[in-house]
Amino acid sequence: MPYNQELRSLPHGPEFRFVEQMTALIPGVSGSATYLISGEEPFLKGHFPENPLWPGVIMIEAIAQLGGVIAQSDPAHEKLADLRLTSVKNAKILGTTSPGTLLTIEATVEGRMRNLIQIRGTVSAAESVLAQATIMLSGG
Repeated sequence: MPYNQELRSLPHGPEFRFVEQMTALIPGVSGSATYLISGEEPFLKGHFPENPLWPGVIMIEAIAQLGGVIAQSDPAHEKLADLRLTSVKNAKILGTTSPGTLLTIEATVEGRMRNLIQIRGTVSAAESVLAQATIMLSGG
């Protein structure tokens, strides 16, 4: 699978990983990935029992995860230890979706300053943007 090594840089366990397959990567600059909502994700049983909807905050988490992979792949910078999501701004939840949907996540590094990395990203399904956000990652 392409970019398999880069995906291994995610510190998340499989239960909280929302980037399944990378489809493009320009190291340190931008990338795209997919995630298929299986319907087996444990939190969907409660969000909502009769009509499971993919949470907007999980879409923002997917942007952060992909952004972290992109940032850590930058050959011009050393990998940051303990890279974490530290800020969310300009987040918009523009739609919702349900099990069986293939999500497309796209992210771009907008800037770096020492241990801070600003990422802009979107989550889409069937060419409809469901979420967008600018996030900040930081590490040691």
